[in-house]
Amino acid sequence: MRSLVIKCTAGADEPERANQAFTVAGAALAAGASVSLWLTGEAAWFAVPGRAEDFELDLATPLAELRDLVLAEGTLTVCSQCAARRGLVAGDLVEGASISGAALFTEQVLAEGVQALVY
Repeated sequence: MRSLVIKCTAGADEPERANQAFTVAGAALAAGASVSLWLTGEAAWFAVPGRAEDFELDLATPLAELRDLVLAEGTLTVCSQCAARRGLVAGDLVEGASISGAALFTEQVLAEGVQALVY
């Protein structure tokens, strides 16, 4: 099974697009794929405790449940510049989430057998 790197650029202001990134991450994990979910722009807030819990979208799996699945079985990374612009540091994030920059993202998406998706 290939690895999947997903970049979520949509926050609560674009609920369907944001939810789609998390839903695909969860589905890929259930299918046995290795998943790395990156949160950029307004999506960075979903790594802060309580933010995913406050997110609501009719007929969608709760975002916090999908986030926790990624934390348990994949990786959850917040873009370093996006975090800095929002005043976020590692201690502000849910346990297991990390902050990293474009170099790691590029390394992940250029690896052999990786599929990258952007929402």
